[in-house]
Amino acid sequence: MKTVIQIVLIVAAIILAYLIYDSVERPIEFEKAKDARFKVTVQKLKDIRKAELAYKDVNGEFTGDWDTLINFVKHDSLPLVRKIGMLTDSMIEAGLTEETAIKKGLIIRDTINVSVLENVFNESYPIDELNVVPIKGVDAKFHLGATEITTGSGIIVPVFEAKVHNNTILEGLDEQLIINLNDQKRTNGKYPGLKVGSLTETNNNAGNWE
Repeated sequence: MKTVIQIVLIVAAIILAYLIYDSVERPIEFEKAKDARFKVTVQKLKDIRKAELAYKDVNGEFTGDWDTLINFVKHDSLPLVRKIGMLTDSMIEAGLTEETAIKKGLIIRDTINVSVLENVFNESYPIDELNVVPIKGVDAKFHLGATEITTGSGIIVPVFEAKVHNNTILEGLDEQLIINLNDQKRTNGKYPGLKVGSLTETNNNAGNWE
């Protein structure tokens, strides 16, 4: 009987030690995985922002359609002012302005068109995956929207928003810890995920991680 009790106590001690270890280690491992997934997701949201800003530079508005945005980056171009030379002290002393120096061919200022893909990213950038959440094993796309907001002073401001929920970013991780994280965000009045821009306020296209 004494031996049985000892065995039970040993098993109970092992189980208790495991539960204590798990209660400490589980949140640590979750945070590591969360931080790694958030890092690549934030980078993709920054890329989306760059694409949207380039689109607005050309079209005067943002787009809430992925096909439109991706095709723009793949096939459209941006005007770029080429500057060769500058006004020297001797030119200024001679009474030359930039305009007259350009006319005389002393300096060059002209506009050329450059590929959006090459200028904003690079030719090897996987632009067709711009809308894909970059988490291995997660098959999902970012939500994208665009609209216009009228400010209190009556100014109409184009805005966009790209976002993805924590449930998607953290898919496959500890469900209870995901629930706790989402509840914490909602309690603080924040979106339970990552997003850039806003459809309800003018936030200068900021991300909620900034």
